Amino acid sequence: MRVGLVDEYHLFVNPVVIGGGTQALPDNVRVNLELLDERRFGNGVVHLQYAGAA
Repeated sequence: MRVGLVDEYHLFVNPVVIGGGTQALPDNVRVNLELLDERRFGNGVVHLQYAGAA
């Protein structure tokens, strides 16, 4: 991520809040993203597809 080798990011957002867990992204990394697609599921989960913006 730091050197721009990731072409796309697929995130699944769940409608549950938990106060801990494994960190999903590294510290001190900023990536500008462009939303390519989104899909909402009946159980409240949302799939977000992003491309790294130039």
